[in-house]
Amino acid sequence: MTAPLQGRHDRVDLRRPVARINRPATDTAPPPRERRRLAVGLLGGSFNPAHEGHRQISLALMRALGLDRVWWLVSPQNPLKPSGETADMDERIATARQVSRHPRIVVSDAERRLGTRFTVDTLSRLVRRRGPRFVWLIGADNLVQMPRWRGWRRIFGLVPVAIVDREPYSYAALGGLAASAYRYGRLPAGQARRIAASPPPAWIFLRLRRHPASSTAIRRGRNPNRPVGIPNAEERP
Repeated sequence: MTAPLQGRHDRVDLRRPVARINRPATDTAPPPRERRRLAVGLLGGSFNPAHEGHRQISLALMRALGLDRVWWLVSPQNPLKPSGETADMDERIATARQVSRHPRIVVSDAERRLGTRFTVDTLSRLVRRRGPRFVWLIGADNLVQMPRWRGWRRIFGLVPVAIVDREPYSYAALGGLAASAYRYGRLPAGQARRIAASPPPAWIFLRLRRHPASSTAIRRGRNPNRPVGIPNAEERP
């Protein structure tokens, strides 16, 4: 006996079921992940000449602050000193490169190329670019005199600042006008690795092992006993 033919509505669909995937309304690809910005410490000075103390403090700050690089910004000429006291800039840069001896310490003539004389102008030009996260590195003696610097409040608004203990200036530095004006922006020493990513104004005070070398003493041909922490930023009042 022949089986009756199935009606149109009785047919069995033997095709494999198709899984439907909910697709987004548009085919736009997700934005690429932003590349991590380098954390770079800026150590300014005449480096007249550069010495082992500069290298030691740079390496210590890289470790303490979690920095990827430290740039030595060699000043063309310290406005506070007579030009006859400062060696030729190319000579100072060559000496600094010999002393640095580390792939993450970069000796730079950025101020000469930018044509800037004041810290605030140098920092303004550097942060204008979408580049590294900068931290300005100074000694406690510079924090004392910072209210005499041109645009010193703008400096605190441009980049985070790391201040290194330098006796006998530390007490005056922490009780001075700059520290008082931005006391709310101070990070505890235990949070040092947050400073590079902290929005300014932000600053931190660190006590690090010091090196006895001194550029002034080297120029005079003698080794002092007094400790030297971090070189001046070679700023003009």
